[in-house]
Amino acid sequence: MQFIERMQQHTTMITLDGGEYFDTIDALSRRGMTGAVIYDALILARARKVRAERIYTWNLRHFRAVAPDLAAKIMTPAE
Repeated sequence: MQFIERMQQHTTMITLDGGEYFDTIDALSRRGMTGAVIYDALILARARKVRAERIYTWNLRHFRAVAPDLAAKIMTPAE
């Protein structure tokens, strides 16, 4: 909880509305992607919504598979 509280002080919460949430899951479903990758897709939908310049993750393979159009912006924190 301490970590989450500290992060909340330095970040802005980005939310998806019901339609954005549905569209994200629907698009994955149509591509045959299911399971935990949905969480990655929802994170990427938020990044897309705010036009993020960089998207940091330790899970490059999944993130780039979900959003190949954002691949150049997806990197590890070490990069």
